Parts: sequence; C-alpha cells; structure tokens
Amino acid sequence: MEDLKMNYKFPKDFWWGSASSATQMEGAYNKDGKEQNIWDYWYEIAPEKFHNNIGPHNTSNFYYKYEEDIKLMKELGHNSFRFSISWSRLIKEDQSVNEEAVKFYNNVINTMLQNGVEPFINLFHFDMPMYLQNIGGWENREVVTRYQNFAKKCFELFGDRVKKWFTHNEPIVPVECGYLGHYHYPCVVDFKRAVQVGYHIMLSSSLAIMEYKKLNQGGEIGIIINLTPSYPRSNSEEDLKASNIADLILNRSFLDTSVLGEFPGELIEFVKEQNLLPEYTKEDMEVIKNNTVDLLGVNYYQPRRVKAKESKIEEGAPLTPESFFDFYDMPGKKINPHRGWEIYEKGIYDLSINIRDNYKNIHFFISENGMGVEGEEKFKVDGRIEDDYRIEFISEHLKWANKALNEGCNLKGYHLWTFMDNWSWLNSYKNRYGFVEIDLNNDYKRTPKKSAYWFKELITNNGF
Repeated sequence: MEDLKMNYKFPKDFWWGSASSATQMEGAYNKDGKEQNIWDYWYEIAPEKFHNNIGPHNTSNFYYKYEEDIKLMKELGHNSFRFSISWSRLIKEDQSVNEEAVKFYNNVINTMLQNGVEPFINLFHFDMPMYLQNIGGWENREVVTRYQNFAKKCFELFGDRVKKWFTHNEPIVPVECGYLGHYHYPCVVDFKRAVQVGYHIMLSSSLAIMEYKKLNQGGEIGIIINLTPSYPRSNSEEDLKASNIADLILNRSFLDTSVLGEFPGELIEFVKEQNLLPEYTKEDMEVIKNNTVDLLGVNYYQPRRVKAKESKIEEGAPLTPESFFDFYDMPGKKINPHRGWEIYEKGIYDLSINIRDNYKNIHFFISENGMGVEGEEKFKVDGRIEDDYRIEFISEHLKWANKALNEGCNLKGYHLWTFMDNWSWLNSYKNRYGFVEIDLNNDYKRTPKKSAYWFKELITNNGF
C-alpha cells in the first residue's frame, strides 16, 4: 500500500546521504601531527575576518566524535556520506606520511562500512597545505606533482575499501575566491594568475584519475563541480552573449574538461584574446584527453542570472569574469530570506537535461544541495529545530530531480549539504545547513532537526 502513496519514487539503489569536508568538520587542527593549511594560517594572522572570530580550530569535532556521528547517520537512514581527506593532516612537509592520520581515516572508513554507510572520498576541498602555498600553491607546477603523489598515496592506503573517489570539490572556488576576490587566501585579484590556477587544478584532476586507473581497484573516480546554470535576462543577442561567457568561464571550463577531455574551443579563443593563456604543454593536453571522469558530482544551490554589461569597465580596474557580464536581479524571484540566495528548484532539472544531452549522459549525482539559515535557533520548539522550510526546500528540488530521472537522466543519488551544522570558511557558523544541530556552547552536542526524521522516512520509502 505504501507504494501507492508515493508520488515521487526513486531507484532502489539510490545514494541518499550528505556531505562535508575535513577543515569544516574535523577540528583538531594541530593535533597528532597535522600541519597548517591556508585556513589555519589566515585565522592566525587575521582572525577578525572570520565571523564572530571563530576559526577552523575545533569546527564540529568530528575527529573525536566520528563514531557517534556515523552511528547517527545509520540511525537516520543514510547509506552514503562524502567527506574529504585533509592533505595537511596526511602528508607532512617532508612528504612523509603521518601515521596518526592514516589511523584516523582508516577508523572512519571502517566505522562507516560497519554501519552500512558508504564512504565517498574527495581529495581536495579548498585546504591547501601552507607549506605548499608558500611555494605558490596551485600557481606552481610542482604543487600539481605533489597533489598527484598525495592522490596516489590515498588510493594505496584506502582504495581497497573506498570505491567512490573525487579529485576536487568545486574547482572554480579556489580560482574565483582566492585569485579573483578576497574570500579565500591568498586574496589575489589577477585574472591571468587565476587562469593558471584553474588550469593546474584541472590538470591535477586528470593526473589523479590516471594514477587511480593504473591501480585497477575496481571503483569509480570523478569530480565534484558546482554547476550554476546561467540564465540570460532576455533573448537579446547581447544578453545571450553575456550568459554564454559566464557559462564558459564558470561552468564549462571545468565540466567539458572533466567529462569530454578538452577545454571548449570558444573558451580557448576568449583566453587568447584577453592575453590570459596559461603555461601548458602538449603532453598535458593528452593527459586531460585520456583521463576523464567515470562519475560526476553536481553541487547546486542557486541559478546565475546574467545580463549584458551596462557600463564600461573603469580604467585601471582589474580584469575579472564580471568585466564581461553583469548579474541580473530578477524581479519576483523566490528567495531564502535567511540567507539571501535565490531558490530556483527547476535549475536541478535544467542541469540534469544538459548533462544528458551534452555530456554523454554520464552517471552523476546531486553531491550538494542545501539551505543555509542564520539564527536557526529561533525555530526551536521543545529542544528541536522545526525546519519545515528545509523539508520544503529538499522536496521541491527532489520533484524536479525525479522528473529528470523519468526523462532518462543517469541521476544516481542526492546528498544534502550537510549532515551536521559545520564551520564554513569566513562565515564560520553563521549559516546553518545541517540535518543535525551542533551546540557550540555544550560540547558540540548533536541534536537531529525535524528534517532529519523527514529525510529518514523518505529514504525508508525511497520516495515521498
């Protein structure tokens, strides 16, 4: 009888779960041999930049509470969880392996498997080791080789049990936030350096895939890309051109390279015209061509509304992607009033159809989707956060995901950002995204929200 009530059914082997990252949830920032990453360093020199002066030191204390957290994942029905390995925890500056880190990640992986939660492991989530940033970070070709070695070591250490690997999370973010803005260290605004960083990240992804394929471990390796569909204000030639440039720079530079093995021709022409061409070799192009992803993770939060530039670039202003288009504030849009972001559920469908039609209908999953809320404690009733807004957000997105599935898209799963409230870069704990509340004033106590139990029922029924 249950089946008859389900308006939106999902495949029986669908991946239901959530995602987080090392720096955002582990804590123990300087314990057991972990070395400094860019966030530890930046907080040390400029703590005032971080919301409420809360840095990455303890975050959600997963390092100490992972057994409790994984048990809770099982209780709440999750069958998979994506997390990242901290490069600066695992690999020391002298390139030796930190055995304490090996022990920790082995314990996490084994505990997950014992609880029926499949580990999806991502290798890089914005947390460059400071000893590598000091030699230029992703600008330096040597760091690409170091990353290749780090990836290979992870596969050798954990690949006997981990069968879902991802090279990078949101490769545009270190480029956009670190080299075209002041949101991530090193806070540079230089389009040419940004292009070199983006190029090296994509090359490193292909080299990691190459190393994984050599080992024949029987799993899949992919990349996690935040795909933000670019919608033009109108069908005018100028607006369409602006939207296309935004899509080329911010989506296709990573998507085409990962799935099709080549940078879009239009993008190459644009980069040449603007004198932004990175240093590269013909051998690199072969590596990229021959080492594409098996699987794609798609992070989707909001659309990008774009219009043609309405004013000339100021003389002397630095060149950025926004030199070629303007953002468009669409009247009447649906908004998350607690975060300020547009909510556009159909975007998840549009992305899925694009992947089906233009990217080999590759297997993909929604690797992040979520709703951040500031001051969420105001929705607490009898000790539990009644987050009906999050239930509505998830269900409305899943309706469109279900439509995509029914129209032949190879959608394999849905992961919410995030399992438990976690620390978020400069925003710290300002916006809460989790199924589970973290009480920072009470030993990081975990309390599931209403949405956690709704999601459990959804998983049990494989639909709603």
